[in-house]
Amino acid sequence: MRYLPLNDADRTSMLATVGVNHIDDLFTDVPEGLLNPKIDLPNHQGEMSVERDLGAMAAKNIAASNVPFFVGCGACKHHIPATADHIIQRSEFLTSYTPYQPEIAQGTLQYLFEFQTQVAALTGMDVANASMYDGSTACAEAALMARRVTKRKKVILSGGLHPHYAQVVKTNSELLGDDVIFSHVTPDGKGTARDLVDEETSCVIVQTPDVFGNARDLTKISKICQEKGALLIVAVTEIVSLGALKSPGEMGADIVVAEGQSIGVPLNFGGPYVGLFATRQKYMRQMPGRLCGETVDAEGKRGFVLTLSTREQHIRRDKATSNICTNSGLCALAFTVHMTLLGEAGIRKMATLSHEAACATADALEAVDGVDVINKTFFNEFTIRTPKKSGEVIESLAAKGVLGGVPGDRLWPGNPDTENVIIVAATEMTRESDITAYVKALGEVL
Repeated sequence: MRYLPLNDADRTSMLATVGVNHIDDLFTDVPEGLLNPKIDLPNHQGEMSVERDLGAMAAKNIAASNVPFFVGCGACKHHIPATADHIIQRSEFLTSYTPYQPEIAQGTLQYLFEFQTQVAALTGMDVANASMYDGSTACAEAALMARRVTKRKKVILSGGLHPHYAQVVKTNSELLGDDVIFSHVTPDGKGTARDLVDEETSCVIVQTPDVFGNARDLTKISKICQEKGALLIVAVTEIVSLGALKSPGEMGADIVVAEGQSIGVPLNFGGPYVGLFATRQKYMRQMPGRLCGETVDAEGKRGFVLTLSTREQHIRRDKATSNICTNSGLCALAFTVHMTLLGEAGIRKMATLSHEAACATADALEAVDGVDVINKTFFNEFTIRTPKKSGEVIESLAAKGVLGGVPGDRLWPGNPDTENVIIVAATEMTRESDITAYVKALGEVL
């Protein structure tokens, strides 16, 4: 019984302490269909049968590298050097975990320190952490951090924020009793968030380039936030954009969160990815997760430590700023290896090629009868409007072997302003033949 220390009386006492009658009461916020899903699989099969059935399921997927691919919205197809994959598969990296003991985890701590340095440089901020799952959860953590800093409970979400990010923020913040306000969704980039800021506002969360691809100048909203005592949180779903655009830090951001998948991390049909989180030094102690620092040992040699680590797994768990219990360490390493190989010149070149590919794609698609490009400025994603509903168009394109983007009626179901829009992404991996195939297929579909 050494590994099962609790008896029925202990469990009953614990449940009474938190005010519930049964352990199932702890999961009332989870829909029944998700808590106990019905899975259409036989109860048991032999190994060969399982391999055969799972292989047939996997074969239904269409890999990004197998067809013309124009999907983005926080998950972009970029080239990853073979060196990155080779390094992260070394056993000392592949099997490493949370660096609780710095004296035996110097390698892990060093690459996390380098990772933080790169993220801070890209975002234009003073300090970055190394402990986020992905961009959406980093965004939610930023809202909670703003609550701690400002002692306010009103969160304003820009209509240009990725709706998945917005929903994660809503889930986390509303459980604490915060008032989460959504500004109007506008594909043309004309937001209303700045009009909602007042003295009760904890933070305003905006995205650039926004979910429709519009590159945003945030200096005005930054000044408004400063005047009202609110924090400006900037989300970046395409981190490569910071190789070409002005950084959020330069535009006055207080917290920057981002999805780092585009650098070093393959698509993998949805993850795992790596979240980025950076802020100004004066807010450093309110950051969630961990912060690695550089120091010297007793002999004066360079060394690395966990400078800040108030997580629930550590000694100061009562002062934890987050309940993150692990992190995307291997993905962070992949990001760092790729960024190191690129350097400043490389990331700028990568950004330039992606932007040029997007411009070429936009010009070609706008020449198709019935297609309008909504954006005036964009980086590597833009939005088109078609005469047919976007979901139907995307499904028809997929049947012709082209993954043409993300349909608006999937991201904003029931919204008439977005049911005919498609968000299209292009990168340095986009070839002229891909664009030609897209134009041909779209013309046939419309």
